[in-house]
Amino acid sequence: MLQLLVSQVVRQFDADPVLNGVSFEVRAGDKVGLVGPNGAGKTTLFRILAGLDDADSGGVQKPGDLRVGILEQSTVFSPDRTLLDEARAGLAPLYALQREAEEVAHKIAATTEPAAHDRLQRRYDELQLHLSRQQAYNLEHRVDEVLQGLGFVPDEYHRPISTFSGGQQNRVLLARLLLADPDLLLLDEPTNHLDVGATEWLEKYLAASPASLVLISHDRWFLDRVTTRTLELYRGRVTDYPGNFSKYWQLKAERAEVQQKAYEKQQEFIEKTEEFIRKNFYGQKSAQAHDREKKLERIEKIDRPQAIVGPSMSFPAARRTGDWVLDVTHLSKGFDSPLFEDLNLRLLRGRRLGILGPNGCGKSTLLKTLLAELPADEGQVRLGTNVEIAYFDQQLASVDPGLSVIEAVRPANNPQMTPGQIRDLVAKFGLKGDVVQQQVGSLSGGERSKAALARLAAVQANVLVLDEPTNHLDLWALASLEEALREFDGTVIFVSHDRYFLDRVATEILVFEPGRWRLYDGNYTQYVDSMRRAAEELKATTARESAKGKEKPAESKGGTSTERVKRKRRFPYRKVADLESDIATLEARIAELQELLGNPDTYRDGQKAREVKDEFEAGQLRLAELYEHWEEASELN
Repeated sequence: MLQLLVSQVVRQFDADPVLNGVSFEVRAGDKVGLVGPNGAGKTTLFRILAGLDDADSGGVQKPGDLRVGILEQSTVFSPDRTLLDEARAGLAPLYALQREAEEVAHKIAATTEPAAHDRLQRRYDELQLHLSRQQAYNLEHRVDEVLQGLGFVPDEYHRPISTFSGGQQNRVLLARLLLADPDLLLLDEPTNHLDVGATEWLEKYLAASPASLVLISHDRWFLDRVTTRTLELYRGRVTDYPGNFSKYWQLKAERAEVQQKAYEKQQEFIEKTEEFIRKNFYGQKSAQAHDREKKLERIEKIDRPQAIVGPSMSFPAARRTGDWVLDVTHLSKGFDSPLFEDLNLRLLRGRRLGILGPNGCGKSTLLKTLLAELPADEGQVRLGTNVEIAYFDQQLASVDPGLSVIEAVRPANNPQMTPGQIRDLVAKFGLKGDVVQQQVGSLSGGERSKAALARLAAVQANVLVLDEPTNHLDLWALASLEEALREFDGTVIFVSHDRYFLDRVATEILVFEPGRWRLYDGNYTQYVDSMRRAAEELKATTARESAKGKEKPAESKGGTSTERVKRKRRFPYRKVADLESDIATLEARIAELQELLGNPDTYRDGQKAREVKDEFEAGQLRLAELYEHWEEASELN
């Protein structure tokens, strides 16, 4: 079913078209990623799709009963409303139906007049049917699932919204929108302010949801796991690509290569034809020359591919460090309670340490402790020989908002850098033209990040310490930053929630988990594989220990023989072998379902995705029951 038909939409500001004939469609169940450079007009297009802004020409058609939900970037909350109040607001219509059903039920019980009783009964049946279709009998469970999935804990449910940070309030808006369950979701950077755990929950939730989705995000890992189609917005126009982000990135390169070859071949043909016309226009072959001139006029010109060119970042290192760069022993730090304790690590030259963990676990505090900006509670931090550190903080404090870009980027350790040298440097980071004379405070978030990264390069340090460097950068700037860090002839320590970035850059990962830390060798994929293997080993160990339990004397496990006989009569399985066969069958089916949930093609059909998810969850519950039966069967046999 067609949900959105976007036809030749034009929107311009100050005579410059931001959208110039944008056309595409969205059908029920589509999961669409909208990508493009910063400033391409993605948010402008979103506002037009949601009906919050008008196009100068063209239009958006959608069914009159289509429920569209857009993620607000900010709002004003009532000071007396709690987290739970705001989350429940997303389900307000269903709560209202529940209350009406209860009121009607009371009236039915109190009514003796037959006609009134029949009328109330019909209304009650209508309400129950509607509530059943909306699966509205577990609303509190749905609220709890979404809030905890997005990183809130029950102790926070009754806190006033005004006491939460701006990032937490944005998560509240996202929770409210998800619970409202619109037919079409328009999400602009929904993973901002989410840690990895909450982001993983959200991607599974959205992928399994039957709702259609148009998503703006710079989180490539997230896009890969949620979207099945990609729209690229560039120079006012949209190009449609099948598949998720990685498929889009591949197809875009392939299409550009094919178009470039076709363009070159046509240009060669045009040049040869024009040369023939010039030589023979007045000669014996003039008729042929005139004929070819007419054909040339009618030819449909192939455009040269217009590639989106990202920055060409690089970080020169001034001098070489010793073999080891950082030595941390028994380091502990906390405020009201410990954030990390007894941390030990030694970082060697050329390594790139990625730091990962939930919001509030102490990642930024660790960086500041390593930099001696905060004192350690216990332990020691030692720097190696010739270590020179440059620090990128996520608040971008290194670039003074009151200075021009050229002034802000000039490093204190190299005041002799000329304006021309600084211009050349910041151009590599994507800042060109008049923008270099603007005050940093007037720049966009992405431009300020690029200025801060350029200043990092100007310092020419041999150790880079980065706190969330991917914030505000578009996909092309991210790719450039990744390549620059991979080629950097020094050592990198960075905090990031961007799994794609972690995967591309990190050579080892420090993970903060509740109550502990762990150090893994390798990138993000290797870390995930290590966690998976550990979970499989734990499961195997648990199964072996359970199997050993079968060998224990019956009296020590199952009480008296009389009690075992009574329990055996109630037990649904007569033979342990039957039970083990059912467990094996169910485990095989769960494995199939898990593979389906990991396949992007599953989510092309929203209904199928939900059915697979429901069967997977039901299967896990049933498997837990069978394991309980298996333990009981072991006692009875």
